[in-house]
Amino acid sequence: MKPITFFKMSGSGNDFIIVDNREKVILDNDLPGFINRICRRKMSVGADGFILIEPSDKADFKWRFFNSDGSQAEMCGNGARCAARFAYVNGVAGPNLSFETEAGIVSGQVKDDRAKVKMPDPVELRLDFNIELKRGPVTVCSVNTGVPHVVVMNETIEDVNVFDLGREIRWHEQFAPAGTNVNFICQQKQGHLSIRTYERGVENETLACGTGSIAAALITSCKANWQSPINLMTRSGESLTIYFKKDGSVFNNIYLEGDARIIYSAQLSEDAWKP
Repeated sequence: MKPITFFKMSGSGNDFIIVDNREKVILDNDLPGFINRICRRKMSVGADGFILIEPSDKADFKWRFFNSDGSQAEMCGNGARCAARFAYVNGVAGPNLSFETEAGIVSGQVKDDRAKVKMPDPVELRLDFNIELKRGPVTVCSVNTGVPHVVVMNETIEDVNVFDLGREIRWHEQFAPAGTNVNFICQQKQGHLSIRTYERGVENETLACGTGSIAAALITSCKANWQSPINLMTRSGESLTIYFKKDGSVFNNIYLEGDARIIYSAQLSEDAWKP
């Protein structure tokens, strides 16, 4: 392949490689392997995820989202916000836009360096059930906010071993075969949470997770009767804001808002994806 123009973007610390693929500059030949190699840190560009912007007959554009291991995912909240700003900056769509995803049509608005997207309604909400871990039983909650998430409430999250504990829950038989993302949260003042996330597909802690922040906000709203909006302080130090409407334990009109920064634009050379 010829050198490939791309944008490197960051949504509150979640970083992504985004390529305008409307003219098929990237083919599907060994696409998971290609993406995995591009997302290697220090050996290539490095990123939490990889996004292809493609034509759609249902919306302004279609995206395909991939985790850094090359696996495809239905949704990524921070990736969606970065894709929205990418599309606006590059003339693919206007400031009020919509795009096609595996989780349905997503609409969004872009203003300056911030993006706000309407997310899928959550499903499979479960509160306060126990799973057995090496250290004993742990009480968790779970919800699918486009992708599956477990939420674990803590008195503090600074000393949580996110990698080991997150990986154990991620692969727990309770969530097989697809596995789950895992979020550790701590309540701050009213309407404010701190969050750390182990992301499936990245297989490590990330600096932010949009769908995980939504999961944390909705579950906290159920348990503590918090109202919209709820602010999440991520590991990057950037804040995400979750808006929603609530009727008992049923949620809809969910929006995710935060920064969507353009870090740089450049070209991938063949050395970037060589095995």
